[in-house]
Amino acid sequence: MSEDRSARDARLAAEVQPDIGIEQIAEVYAEAFLGVAQRAGQTQALLDEFDSLLTDVLDRFPTLEKILASAQVSHEEKLGILDRALGGRASGPLLNFLKVVSRRGRLDSLRPIHRHVRAMYERMLGQVHVRLATAQPIPDALADRIAQRLRSILQGEPIVERVTDPDLIGGAVVRVGDTVYDGSIATQLENLRQQMIDRSVHEIQSRRDRFRYPAGN
Repeated sequence: MSEDRSARDARLAAEVQPDIGIEQIAEVYAEAFLGVAQRAGQTQALLDEFDSLLTDVLDRFPTLEKILASAQVSHEEKLGILDRALGGRASGPLLNFLKVVSRRGRLDSLRPIHRHVRAMYERMLGQVHVRLATAQPIPDALADRIAQRLRSILQGEPIVERVTDPDLIGGAVVRVGDTVYDGSIATQLENLRQQMIDRSVHEIQSRRDRFRYPAGN
């Protein structure tokens, strides 16, 4: 068992290249992680577990994250910390991956790695992460219609993250990756929003008129 694990460690470590920038390094590790997940036949489960590592462990225990990221703490010490903190809780593939990352001195890059893992997985599924910022919260019905419009524009399945930004003066700002669409798409979304508002105003006025002028009078 230990020999098999060492072989997997060596194979995974060999896939990781020397320093070429934090984002490039994170992308290489993300590819390695997805490779491990696919070979284990546990892609979705391991992605969910990686999510939980950040939100349920590192976010709640920032001191632990600082220790794991510190260059002053040896790899051997970090292995012991990982075993004590995650042993029996994390799955074998995830814990093994973290130990390989530790060996390469890259536990300070877990968040960029996670971000690239999610982005790659979304692309594999034909999904497109979209950040939709509006001045005020929008209703679910409007969000659904925006998603339908984006689906045809982006030629993919939009995963819409709704954000409220009071600094926006009306309208909407759509971000897809590093690209901000503040022109044609934003205009289409604003037109769609205005149509929804106009329809609501019309319905309200119609109800008022019916209340004010009963049938037969």
